[in-house]
Amino acid sequence: MPAVIVDCAIYRDGRRTERPDDFSDALDEARASRDAFLWIGLHEPTEEEFDLVRDEFGLHPLAVEDALRAHQRPKLEVYDDSLFAVLKPVVYEPESDTVSADELMVFIGDSFVVTVRHGEGAPLAAVRRRLEAEPEVLKHGPTAVLYAVSDAVVDHYMDVSGELQLDLEELEAQVFAPSGGDSKNTAARIYTFKRQVLEFRRAAGPLTAPMARLAGAGVPFVHEHAQPFFRDVNDHLTRANEQVEGLDRLLSDILSAHLAQMGVRQNDDMRKISAWAAMAAVPTMVAGVYGMNFDHMPELHWVWTYPVVVASMGCAVFGLHRLFKRRGWL
Repeated sequence: MPAVIVDCAIYRDGRRTERPDDFSDALDEARASRDAFLWIGLHEPTEEEFDLVRDEFGLHPLAVEDALRAHQRPKLEVYDDSLFAVLKPVVYEPESDTVSADELMVFIGDSFVVTVRHGEGAPLAAVRRRLEAEPEVLKHGPTAVLYAVSDAVVDHYMDVSGELQLDLEELEAQVFAPSGGDSKNTAARIYTFKRQVLEFRRAAGPLTAPMARLAGAGVPFVHEHAQPFFRDVNDHLTRANEQVEGLDRLLSDILSAHLAQMGVRQNDDMRKISAWAAMAAVPTMVAGVYGMNFDHMPELHWVWTYPVVVASMGCAVFGLHRLFKRRGWL
């Protein structure tokens, strides 16, 4: 167990008191006091490592199964002895411009909080430090931890959506540049960007219902005065979801514009090819007529036939060139 326990502490009256050696005894001690609770943080525990936690805290088997297997949608489940929440923190990699989602599970119950983290994103050490610096918030017990974790995850959604907005502006400038860039690379980049936005939406979108539920009244194990805090988190989440939906719509518009630009460029190329082919067809036709081996042809033995025919072909090509130029084909 020490390998997967990131931190374990008893909080009394909003202040950290000690790190217990045995969390079983620590839980009994916290429950014996009206103003204390135990917070234990785990990182990717195995089933065998989590068995002791499940037995000591009385966690529901279905929630334990979800916490161990991960790959869950954000949700909020109420059981007899605990409240189970699943959140999906997102991580933005600026080097590759990619978005990935990890998973964070929170159990809260009678005088305890258990957090289970999967992946390397969204470590909770900063959340602990922030809460420990605000004893007035931490004294509200396990509800304060659930609020702080949710707030940190949703605030990071806002940061990631801002980074995606900057990437979208760069992509938009590339698509609408006069040169148009490399068409193949641009289309591939748009589709890749849409995949990143989809990953973000899978993490943030389903969290709306759990946050709205926590912002209301009547959720077990949640402090009765915590609704305004969760409403604030829900407002930030709504803003993040609106931003990412706007990004998705803009990406669709950019993709449509890019495809339209490619069609226009192809039409321009075809017009140019057709214009040059028409200019080449006139001298080819005339030269083909005079290249036929007939004895009786007009002006065949005239001394000025060759320069006149060549000059006529040149004038015809020049006239066609001026005509296509005026019409924008060349």
